[in-house]
Amino acid sequence: MTGEVTDESSPPTRMQSPLEKSMAVTTPMGMAVASMQGYLEEVGQITKIDPQDAWLPITESRNGNAYYSTFHCLCSGIGFQVLVLPVAFTFLGWIWGTLCLTLAFIWQIYTLWLLVQLHESATGIRYCRYIHLAKDCFGKRLGTLLAKFPTMYLSGGTCAALVVVGGGNMKLFFEIACGPTCQSKPLSAIEWYLVFLLMAVILSQLPNLNSLAGVSLAGAITAVSYCTIIWAVSIRLGRLPQTSYTPVDGRGRINRVLDIVNAIGIITFAFRGHNLVLEIQIPPSGILHALFVFHGHDTSRVVLGLTCLLVVINCLSSFQIYAMPVFDNLEAGYTGKNNKPCPRWLRSGFRAFFGSVVFLIAVAFPFLSDLAGLLGGIALPVTLAYPCFMWIVIKKPEKFSAVWCVNWALGSLGMGLSAVLVVGGLWRLIDIGQRVWFFKAQ
Repeated sequence: MTGEVTDESSPPTRMQSPLEKSMAVTTPMGMAVASMQGYLEEVGQITKIDPQDAWLPITESRNGNAYYSTFHCLCSGIGFQVLVLPVAFTFLGWIWGTLCLTLAFIWQIYTLWLLVQLHESATGIRYCRYIHLAKDCFGKRLGTLLAKFPTMYLSGGTCAALVVVGGGNMKLFFEIACGPTCQSKPLSAIEWYLVFLLMAVILSQLPNLNSLAGVSLAGAITAVSYCTIIWAVSIRLGRLPQTSYTPVDGRGRINRVLDIVNAIGIITFAFRGHNLVLEIQIPPSGILHALFVFHGHDTSRVVLGLTCLLVVINCLSSFQIYAMPVFDNLEAGYTGKNNKPCPRWLRSGFRAFFGSVVFLIAVAFPFLSDLAGLLGGIALPVTLAYPCFMWIVIKKPEKFSAVWCVNWALGSLGMGLSAVLVVGGLWRLIDIGQRVWFFKAQ
């Protein structure tokens, strides 16, 4: 729910009344039921579903269940962002790395629980989109300002990252399958990005979130599979000679601090499953790239190829989950103005347009990973801070009670961590200086 965005024209969904179907009945009994329902609606006990929600992809189908939710969460949460978690340990070490990882997990689970509790309020309002919850809590203008840009970046930025990772792994898979003696001329990195994007856009023609349940299941299975392959290969082949597992140091005190901030950001972003576009330090693509660099010579080509293929499938699946809020937002603009569902041809056009924008971002900004800390820091409060403040505003716990203090403390800490990551991102942007390049995908 934290990544879902839509146009302001689509209000929060209303909980469906069990008496709603009786409203069309013209018998005396039906009229009496309708009259009773109207009274209950006036006193706030039963509220009606906004018809526009039945036209939008996120709320179009109400046939979902706990299994569908599990598939979506696993697919989006255990993805390419998990591959870079070990990089954080190179700067934090085993003790501090494990501690930060555990604390981030607990924090993320807590804010997730808060959002679940806020999904349906006591007044009968069902919030199916994060932006509506933010506007009701913080006001229309402030809520839009605080939540809309970070959540839009969450969708667009992550999809651009998936194009880079998925296209890159398609290129690796082709090279492995073709073999060292292959005479075929391979496609360029940009061409592989385009191939991946075309597959993603075709798959995105599935109409709504619930129709992606099978896709998300495939994404979840492949994510668990390639993570298992990577750590299993590392354990089987053992420790590399002359390898140290002490925290990386030696670049100066300021750079050391920035490395620690970057490591904390990697852990935080990985749990949220957003904004972490590519791994910032060397190796440039995290532990997956390290698998090829350090174990590529003594690992079966079948295993390496299978790993790449699983990553591609997972990226295709995750793309659909992260793009769905943007599709919903685009269609909400049309339905809000025309008061009718979006035609099929226009729905397909919206999704192709979004794919084109994502492709342009992926190709034009190959140094996007250097901006991950900056832009990710801006989006961080959406996950770890705002839910705490929303709980206080809506639930109104007793001032200075335990739950009041915990939420204020966590919300303030999240905002502070966001500020630190933004400063670190700006510093890194200055540090890379003249080393940025455009339209030069590797």
